[in-house]
Amino acid sequence: MNVQPLIRQQTVRAAEQRRPVSRHALRVRLYLALLCVDLACIFLSFAFGALVRFGDLGGNSWYDIAFAAMPIYIGMAASSGAYSTTALRFPARGAVCAMGALAFTFGALFVISYFLKAEQVSRLSVAVGILASFASIGLVRKLVGEFIIRRTGARFTHVIVIGDGAHIAVPAGATYLDAEAINLAADPRNPEMLQRLADQLRGADRVVIACAREACRNWAVLLKGCNVQGEILAEEFDSVGAIGVDHLCGRTTLIVSAGPLNLWQRALKRGFDLALTIPALIALAPVLLLAAIAIKLDSPGPILFRQKRVGRGNALFEIYKFRSMRVEAADPMGHRSTLPDDDRITRVGRFIRKTSIDELPQLFNVLLGSMSIVGPRPHALGSLAGQQLFWEVDERYWHRHALKPGITGLAQIRGYRGATHRRDDLTRRLQADLEYLSGWSIWRDLMILLSTIRVIVHPRAY
Repeated sequence: MNVQPLIRQQTVRAAEQRRPVSRHALRVRLYLALLCVDLACIFLSFAFGALVRFGDLGGNSWYDIAFAAMPIYIGMAASSGAYSTTALRFPARGAVCAMGALAFTFGALFVISYFLKAEQVSRLSVAVGILASFASIGLVRKLVGEFIIRRTGARFTHVIVIGDGAHIAVPAGATYLDAEAINLAADPRNPEMLQRLADQLRGADRVVIACAREACRNWAVLLKGCNVQGEILAEEFDSVGAIGVDHLCGRTTLIVSAGPLNLWQRALKRGFDLALTIPALIALAPVLLLAAIAIKLDSPGPILFRQKRVGRGNALFEIYKFRSMRVEAADPMGHRSTLPDDDRITRVGRFIRKTSIDELPQLFNVLLGSMSIVGPRPHALGSLAGQQLFWEVDERYWHRHALKPGITGLAQIRGYRGATHRRDDLTRRLQADLEYLSGWSIWRDLMILLSTIRVIVHPRAY
């Protein structure tokens, strides 16, 4: 398949296509509002306890206890679902999650104070503060939650319904797209179609497909790499691999895909990326500068090599690397794997590839948000495993793009690097990438990063 038209067209946004309006920013603002409400309840509750016991707010340690409780509570509340779409839709359920996090917080503080042998703490003041915290968070959460529902109409997510040869009722606030009218088809072997679908789903939280029975499986394959809750509405589902059940206008839908990370996990992963990338760019600035000068002096052409690669949601992005090949011999589509003693590589290029210095500009991709430190390595659309394009070898290939691509990943530390001369070369990498998606944790990212240090200089770097 000729993928050049996709490279030329992917930056052009068709004016007639309807763009889903993301409600992600609204949810983040509401989560922050709830967080501020919770912290204010904790702070004021312990202030109330001090007033009850001492009659004033000075000369005691109530504020120390309140401030010590806050970071523990934030971590527990975020991981328990107190700041989630469910908490917004059902204020009482959100309040229960918040109070559960509060119970853990106070339990942790008691353990810490016991081992630190904390003294001169008024038991009455603390007891009143704890009871007031539970009561105030429960009551205020319910009142604020009901106010939010009235103001927003409980529309916290953007739903897209795609009709492909089947009819379905569309709920209020959802966007309906006619697949035929916008030239969408369930074709997992067409990267141009995947790019078009990624454009249409930009900003969506939930996608429901109403399609003919024979198209169910293909739509399921497409949705599994889109980093969105994808559902199929049809009569037969035996082959699509459903992972849950939901409903739309009274009809049952089967969930066939979901983003591998929730909002808290995405924020944690992004924070991890920035915490590493910003100091790394500062520390490596001399190396980046010397590499740039050496490349410029060694051969004519740009310092950076830029190439379109497949990113999160199967959308294309531009990756940055130090140029290691002669300009006239470059392979922008990535059809040709690099070989030992490849005559396209410059003298400086051979060194920076051997030491992985050529990968350092991808830190700017991480800074800009198109990549992550750890994740599936991004591939060019023209990459071949033997004589086949990557996505022709295994249809699960598109599933690996449910997360941002990474500078390093599980496949790389296992030694699956370099050229892909056989189908097995891709299959092993794909298995590692899918394993990473199914079991993500921040600790696993850290372990992968530490393991990467051992293989920065590797025998398959040429």
